[in-house]
Amino acid sequence: MKWKRKANRRPLTETRKIIHIDMDAFFASVEQRDNPELRGKPIAVGGSKMRGVVAAASYEARVFGVRSAMPSVTARRLCPELIFVKSSFDKYRAVSDQIREIFYSYTDLVEPLSLDEAYLDVTETLRGPASATLIAQAIRQEIFEVTQLTASAGVSFNKFLAKVASDINKPNGMKVIMPAEAPAFLAALSVEDFHGIGKVTAARMHKMGFRTGADLLKLSEVEMAQRFGKVGRHYYRIVRALDDRPVNPNRNRKSVGAERTYSDDIGTLSEMMEKTDWLAEKIHQYLVERDNFGRTVTLKMKSPEFVIHTRSRSFSGEVRKLDDLKETAYQLLRENIDEVPIVRLLGLSVSNLEREGGEGVQLLLPFEEE
Repeated sequence: MKWKRKANRRPLTETRKIIHIDMDAFFASVEQRDNPELRGKPIAVGGSKMRGVVAAASYEARVFGVRSAMPSVTARRLCPELIFVKSSFDKYRAVSDQIREIFYSYTDLVEPLSLDEAYLDVTETLRGPASATLIAQAIRQEIFEVTQLTASAGVSFNKFLAKVASDINKPNGMKVIMPAEAPAFLAALSVEDFHGIGKVTAARMHKMGFRTGADLLKLSEVEMAQRFGKVGRHYYRIVRALDDRPVNPNRNRKSVGAERTYSDDIGTLSEMMEKTDWLAEKIHQYLVERDNFGRTVTLKMKSPEFVIHTRSRSFSGEVRKLDDLKETAYQLLRENIDEVPIVRLLGLSVSNLEREGGEGVQLLLPFEEE
C-alpha cells in the first residue's frame, strides 16, 4: 500500500498540533480479537514454553511482569498460566495498513515508528475538526470501528510531549498537554517516565538525587552535559518542553536488521551459514526495494547462556550485492565460531546507509518455533 506524502515545511516557530497514536498490546490484541478463546487470558506472542523471546504480551500477562523482549523461560516462570501464540506478521502488517489508511485520511504528515505507532502533524488537516483533541478521538474511534482494536493517544505541541502523553492513560486512553500545562507537567514527571530515559539512566539519576523533572530543571545545560554527556543537552531541552523536531513522513533509516531465535541450539558452522543466508535475503530485499544500501555489516550471536556477541565489518563503498552480504556474514561467522560455538539466536544488520536519518528498523520476522 502506498500513500501520498509531502514534506513538512511548516516554520519551526509556529505552534504545532502533534498526535502520537500507540496501539494497545498490538500483536497480542490482534490474536485475542481473532481467537475468542484467548480473550481475557494472559498470552505471549512469539517464543514457546522453553525457547525464544516474547514479541508481545497481552495486558493480562503484563500484570505478572511479562514484557516484550523477555526470554520465554522467564515469562513462563512469572506467569505459569501464560499461553504462547505463534506470531502472524503478515496479519499484523495487514491490520497496520488499515490503521495507516485512517491516519492518511486526516493528514499527509504521518511518521510511522513501527507497525503499531506513529506521529501525526494535524496543524493543517485534510478533513475533520480543527481541534487536535477531537481528531485524536475520531481516529481512535475509527480504528476501533475498522479493526475492533483499541489505541491510546497523546496530544501536544511537540513530539516528545505527545509520546509521553500517549503512555499516561493506557490502555484505550488519551492525554492532552497544552502549552500552558507543559512546565508543571514536566516538573512533576518522574525521570523514569521521560521517554528516552531508560532504567539504567533513571537509577543513576536517582543516586544523584534527581527524581523528577523539577530536579533536572535545577541543572544548567553545561551541568547536564558534564553529568550525562552529549545526551545531557537533550535532557536539558526536553525537560523545558523544547523539541522542534518536525513530523517527518520521509524519514530514512540508520540501519536495517533482522534476527531470529531458534527452537534448537545451532552448533555447526554450516547450519549457521544457512540461517544467515535467510536473514541476508530478507535484509537485501528491503534495501533493494528502497534503493538504499550500507557500508557496515554486523553479525549478532547469542549463546545458550544469553550472552550476546556482535561483530562488524565496514567497507569503503556500499554492499549492494546479495552474494557480498552473505560472504561478509560467512567471514564474521568463521572468525568467531571458536568464541561462540553454539548459538540460540542469530542476527544480521546493515548500517552506514547512503541516506541516513531517523532510527534503525528491525524487520519483523517470525520466530522459529516447534
